[in-house]
Amino acid sequence: MDIEQHIAMARRIEASLEKCTASDYEMQIEAAMLAGTHWLNALLHRVEATPAQQDVFHTYLLTVNEFRRLAVAAEKPLQALAGIEDARAPFVRGNHPGGEDAAERALRLLSLIRAAAMASA
Repeated sequence: MDIEQHIAMARRIEASLEKCTASDYEMQIEAAMLAGTHWLNALLHRVEATPAQQDVFHTYLLTVNEFRRLAVAAEKPLQALAGIEDARAPFVRGNHPGGEDAAERALRLLSLIRAAAMASA
């Protein structure tokens, strides 16, 4: 997927995210992860850390060496996406208390990823 397609997908997901309420914390976390992934891929393509035909799908699927290589290009956004992904198991797939706070954190991390991607333009 190319940069413009990633940005369009991220914006579509974020538009849907705006319809969520605080009680929709599972959807907020999941949407933050999806939109964040698109923003991160746009950033990585823009700085030529990855080609358009090579997208990051989940940070936890990257090899250690690939994670480190990409962190040189975009450490904070990569760590932010990993932070959002870490919230999925306990709050989306699990029933841990504090889901609304976790969603707020996911949205803050998404903002960080988006800002980094936009700053790279």
